[in-house]
Amino acid sequence: MDIEALRTFVAVAEAGQFQAAADELRVSQQAVSKRIVGLEKNLGVALLVRTSRGSRLSLDGQVFLPHAKKVLATLEQAEQAVRPGSRPLRVDVLNRRIAPAQAVYRFYRSRPDAALDMVTLSEENAAQAVRAVLEGSIDASFRALPAGQVPAGLRAERLLDVPLQLLVGPAHPLAGEDQVRPTDLVGHRIWIPGIRPGTEWEQFYRSLSQVFGLSIDALGPNFGDEALMDALADSASLATLIGSGDRYLWPESYGLRRIPLREPTPVYPHVLLTRSDHQHPVLIGLRDYLRASEPDATDDVWVPEWVTR
Repeated sequence: MDIEALRTFVAVAEAGQFQAAADELRVSQQAVSKRIVGLEKNLGVALLVRTSRGSRLSLDGQVFLPHAKKVLATLEQAEQAVRPGSRPLRVDVLNRRIAPAQAVYRFYRSRPDAALDMVTLSEENAAQAVRAVLEGSIDASFRALPAGQVPAGLRAERLLDVPLQLLVGPAHPLAGEDQVRPTDLVGHRIWIPGIRPGTEWEQFYRSLSQVFGLSIDALGPNFGDEALMDALADSASLATLIGSGDRYLWPESYGLRRIPLREPTPVYPHVLLTRSDHQHPVLIGLRDYLRASEPDATDDVWVPEWVTR
């Protein structure tokens, strides 16, 4: 059914005249007549009775009018639902503990009126997240995307570089250091459970290991963050890597140490992925917030060569 014909019928029914409806719709009277004739032909009934003073609804027209209004109202609601800013911005942060989730949360604290829906596509890799953005199931995602995987129609911006830190228990040989170099970690076992093959974070840690000669593994079952904290607290040799903006909690009695890495500082590059034509006002605000809150670099940083610049 022609929606414009339906809209024209309602306008004529309310105005009582073809010309008045034409003026309201900003079309010619001839166009109004043509639309009404087409609608009546499609339905197989006469909706309007033409009179010397204009037109009035036929019995079929009286029955049809409330349904026509409901259809137009539903259409308006559907259009309103997808207009920029009319629905929450759907952002994938991968994991609610890590820096992107904390950055989005801080942005929301600064703009509590912002309509946001934060999700975690933790089972998808960067390529799958890209597909979700392009298909519209999410509006944005934070990923360490290789430069060669940025397809047409996607906007990739490196807006959140997160310095890595060493996390160790109190008995670890490096626990008393104020900072350490990546090369100081050679010979120490770095355990990062949950690294899945084929993901961008697996590629990142493989590059980090190769460049600095580190032993990074994900051996054994992943029982969650709490189990990792338990293992670190009880070990004199085990270490892991976390982001400076990541939020992890453990009992005070564990005595875990977060130690900055320097000379250079490895950073995990969270790239904000959005559709090139996306103009959601909350997305614009989030992008501006990330740019304004990006800290000045105080040390040489290292990122893999394959990461989006």
